[in-house]
Amino acid sequence: MHGAIDEARLRELLSSVKRPSRYIGGEWGSGPVKDGAEVRICYAFPDVYEVGMSYLGFQILYALTKSIAWADAERVYAPWPDMERAMRESGTPIWALESKRPLSEFDAVGFTLQYELSYTNILTILDLAGIPFRSDERGEECPLILAGGPGALTPEPLAPFVDAFLIGDGEALIPEVLEALRGTKGMKRADKIAALSKIEGVYAPLFFSGGTVRRRIIENLDENFYHTSMIVPNTGIVHDRVAVQVFKGCTRGCRFCQAGIIDRPVRERSAASVCEQVKTLLDNTGWEEVGLLSLATCDWSGITESFERFAPMLAGNQIKLSLPSLRVDAFSVGLAAGLETMRKGGLTFAPEAGTQRLRDVINKGVTDEAIDAALDATFEHGWDRVKLYFMMGLPTETQEDLAGIHEICGRAVAAAKRHKKRGDISASVAGFVPKGHTPFQWEAQLSREELRERGRWLKSNLRNRKVTLAYHEPEQTFLEGVFARGDARLADAIEEAWKRGARFDGWSEFFDFGRWEKVFEDLEIDAAAYTGARKTEAKLPWDHIDCGVTKEFLLRERAKALAAETTRDCRLGCNGCGWQGRSNVGRCAREQD
Repeated sequence: MHGAIDEARLRELLSSVKRPSRYIGGEWGSGPVKDGAEVRICYAFPDVYEVGMSYLGFQILYALTKSIAWADAERVYAPWPDMERAMRESGTPIWALESKRPLSEFDAVGFTLQYELSYTNILTILDLAGIPFRSDERGEECPLILAGGPGALTPEPLAPFVDAFLIGDGEALIPEVLEALRGTKGMKRADKIAALSKIEGVYAPLFFSGGTVRRRIIENLDENFYHTSMIVPNTGIVHDRVAVQVFKGCTRGCRFCQAGIIDRPVRERSAASVCEQVKTLLDNTGWEEVGLLSLATCDWSGITESFERFAPMLAGNQIKLSLPSLRVDAFSVGLAAGLETMRKGGLTFAPEAGTQRLRDVINKGVTDEAIDAALDATFEHGWDRVKLYFMMGLPTETQEDLAGIHEICGRAVAAAKRHKKRGDISASVAGFVPKGHTPFQWEAQLSREELRERGRWLKSNLRNRKVTLAYHEPEQTFLEGVFARGDARLADAIEEAWKRGARFDGWSEFFDFGRWEKVFEDLEIDAAAYTGARKTEAKLPWDHIDCGVTKEFLLRERAKALAAETTRDCRLGCNGCGWQGRSNVGRCAREQD
């Protein structure tokens, strides 16, 4: 046992880097460290502190683990390159924020997989902890390496590095995982991993002998664990507020959206439960802003009741509410207009595609009339600015669909003019990435050259000076697509790119596509093949992960997409996705069939 990092060494390290507040811990709401804990897990976020501290999932799992008498949780985030250099030069292992204990002394380290371009940061954390990258190379003294989050549902690119993937809701899995670690304390690593592999929803690559691993879910959100405390950051973070999840899942069925598929079925919190949690969190943290989170918060059936319950606090200007996800309609704008927090800046909408035909292809469920109504309502309620999100490279996209992006932006300018507003319109266009477990998982992703050509066409043909348009550079989009539908062969590329300096690939200032090109070339990996079309009868690298939605449903949705046919919202009737009869969820649309 090495014990905690020496305080003098820690002070020296912190004095040599920018933003030392990222590494000191001691935040309000963290700890205390349980000296007698039987099981210790360190939750690791493979990005910088400001991003990781904004992730609600870690706050929930941290509080859940702390609530178990014999277990304890701590945290670590990917060190910024200046801190990584300082740690290597001084020979200092990476430490958990709470106890300053090296990660190698924990029973388990649990990574969240939120974004494909953060995968090399996982290796940085493992290396700084002195933990071998490969599961089959780790000794008995090494902690178990766990991983969860959306990336765990397409796990193969990281499979050689991870001892066990947790598939589904962490609230359902973590208590059983911790219990298994407690029951195997002192046993060999192989026995510990074998015990985890027997838990429904756990995929342990070294012990997987075939079949499928079924995603675990929490069915009743009111009756299961939800957090009543949060860690208040030491420094500014991306989303600095109380965060409460009001429901899981989404009923709208957008065909490009992996989150809407892998988080089915919809499970709602009651307004009373949410409001009681918010009041407790405000008391415990001192925050004055609350974010009501979900994939589509304006669809929450308890939103009107919750606003009524919050009215006394809102009237007294004690708290501010925000809705991070707005539908493209006048109703959502009306809700936002009543919230002081939302009066800052402008409003953001995501039409996703420029024409009704293409929105029908992706089943976006947004009409031209709804877009116009949302824009009119925005400027009528006094906003001056609107940001619009689109994708390019969607299946069946034509030049007319791209031109439709300009046309919608022009309609936004016209709406502002009608209401005598300044009307600053910005459009952001991202390259489409097909994701596993969606109806588009078989589709080809546009090449880098094609994406760049379309992005340049959009910028060069923009005629309205009231509109600013930016498109994502295609190299990061390409790499995201490679790992989003990749297999275990890509682990070699991740490791080699890391050895050659790949860090923070999601950050443009650090991303070096030439490095990745050379790695793929040297390892004789045809990266572009991962972004190509797949045969619908072919076995996919993630077929052994059962997210609850059947392949038959995805194929039906794909056929409807190619015919530009829409599918109704699940709240209006069951669409036969595969969840029928598999859960007791009261809000599952099968009950409304």
